[in-house]
Amino acid sequence: MRSQLKNLKRATATAAVALAAVSLQPAAAHAAPTPTPQADGVHTKIVGGTKASQGEFPFMVRLSMGCGGALYAKDVVLTAAHCVDGSGPNTSITATAGVVDLEDSKAVSVKSTEVLQAPGYNGKGKDWALIKLAKPIDLPTLKIATDDKLTSGEFDIAGWGADKEGGQQQRYLLKAKVPFVDDATCKKAYGDQLTPGEEICAGQLDTGGTDTCQGDSGGPMFRKDDAGQWLQVGIVSWGEGCARPGKPGVYTEVSTFAADIKKAAEGLAG
Repeated sequence: MRSQLKNLKRATATAAVALAAVSLQPAAAHAAPTPTPQADGVHTKIVGGTKASQGEFPFMVRLSMGCGGALYAKDVVLTAAHCVDGSGPNTSITATAGVVDLEDSKAVSVKSTEVLQAPGYNGKGKDWALIKLAKPIDLPTLKIATDDKLTSGEFDIAGWGADKEGGQQQRYLLKAKVPFVDDATCKKAYGDQLTPGEEICAGQLDTGGTDTCQGDSGGPMFRKDDAGQWLQVGIVSWGEGCARPGKPGVYTEVSTFAADIKKAAEGLAG
């Protein structure tokens, strides 16, 4: 099913797990160690990005299966459904946070205890998941959008994924900005592969050059709200290639699932 889309997910297989990428270029951005669709060509770094400063995005998390994520709560990471293998007890994932340089001795690493994949996820839409951590990480969390009022303009993306299509995962966190692409325009690029209402698109449509890529899957797309605080509006999901003209990155529209995410996180509490 959707065999072509499997090549679009922004994840790369490492051992039994697919790596996700943060590149606003439509290429494989999903990572899933499961029977769900996976990308054969996965991106792992922000394309067209620059190195982030230490502490600039304190909510960013790197996951050991090769995906990104963000701290939804101090002991819960929000990532992509295609990055995980179903729901249930899981102690195999390591979340690394608190640093830009993954080799920094100050990095905080915590194991997972449980995973909750979006109910009904089948590889198309609903690309979100929560990972419960064994203990809280004392860093700022990233609140999520509950409506689409700020789903426009320019967004920020960040990740340790590839800096070019087919490239390698990165040691340092990269960041970039990408403009919103409306559903009608994005549908011209992807047709029925796009799920409007559950996914939003962003990227340099005419020129390409900036995008999430292999290894960025599951990471956040975010912006400042009216109060000047960071707000997550998307989750890196998939795309065709990385930073290609006419092929924007596709992200899970967080506001659509905000109530479900909140309920799921409450279920993981305790």
